[in-house]
Amino acid sequence: MTTLGTRSLNRALLARQSLLARTEQPAIELIEHLVGMQAQAPFPPYYGLWTRLRDFSPDELSRLLLRRDVVRIVNLRGTVHLVSAPDALPLRAFTQPLMDNDLKGNQQYTPLLSGLDLGEVASAATALLAEKPLSSTELGKALATRWPDREPTALVYAARNLLPLVQVPPRAVWGRSGQPTYALATEWLGGQLDPRPDVERLILRYLGAFGPASVRDVQTWCGLTKLGEVVERLRHRLRTFRTEDGVELFDLPDAPRPGPDTRAPVRFVPEYDNLLLSHADRTRVISDEDRKRLFTRNGILLAAFLVDGFVRGGWKLKRNKGGTVLEIQPFRRLSKRDTAALTAEGRRLLKFAEAPGGEVRLLPS
Repeated sequence: MTTLGTRSLNRALLARQSLLARTEQPAIELIEHLVGMQAQAPFPPYYGLWTRLRDFSPDELSRLLLRRDVVRIVNLRGTVHLVSAPDALPLRAFTQPLMDNDLKGNQQYTPLLSGLDLGEVASAATALLAEKPLSSTELGKALATRWPDREPTALVYAARNLLPLVQVPPRAVWGRSGQPTYALATEWLGGQLDPRPDVERLILRYLGAFGPASVRDVQTWCGLTKLGEVVERLRHRLRTFRTEDGVELFDLPDAPRPGPDTRAPVRFVPEYDNLLLSHADRTRVISDEDRKRLFTRNGILLAAFLVDGFVRGGWKLKRNKGGTVLEIQPFRRLSKRDTAALTAEGRRLLKFAEAPGGEVRLLPS
């Protein structure tokens, strides 16, 4: 069985993530290829698409949202993801067990829902949202008229876990603001949840975007457990490899696996990018030491930049009355060549962010 080193795994991942070379495909095709993009904040997916696509314009994603071709919905790992309309309901059905388990063991909300008939909450929320989209506050107040002794926030939490709710525009439309406002995915998009989603197909798609990968990697990506038997059923359709530590990896036979010396350009990736969240062993793109520096105490994953394919620091856009500054924080000293490439790519990022006159500021490591 062939052994794949860290750099080989890195180049395979970057190739499938369109991070070795930007592609010209439509944004919706890339979103589907990536099996969605984590989107708990409204605008990181725009930067995630910009860094992967050639000539990407924010208006392209805004139009997709307004036309309901893509939606924001809780699914993988129990977090909000930007997904295509055809993927929204299958992915939600696939990951619904996560939401069911959270309802039973959430330290904040489960005690507040004790003794409540959750089926009735789901029915009441369904009736309310069938009339029109509602914000969290509006939905909470409406549900509290029926259960006045319960916290409105807990009732909304229950509804979000029980039902496939999408966050509707203007939330996440470029240049606009708006609080999360919810609609039933079945009403917004049409269709119904499939009680038996095609789990094998979803795992094959994961491998196409993130492989080669172990069973633990697959489970980390989606948040589910006990997927080993599903991967085992797929074994005859897959190629197998091993890491240098002897962990078995699975992959699509014809998926790209560039050589370890393939050139990898400087890239900026946004907050919460699935590039950094979809493997149990993330050393193929970030060291354990640097991963601790990129994750904040309250669980926020900061934006990162790649040099030679690996995370080498973080970045942040700061806007104020004096203009926009792109702050780049290296985790260690960079070469002059890498600094020049990072600065040039930073200027392109500022142009995309509609701040072409902004400053690229490299902070000391």
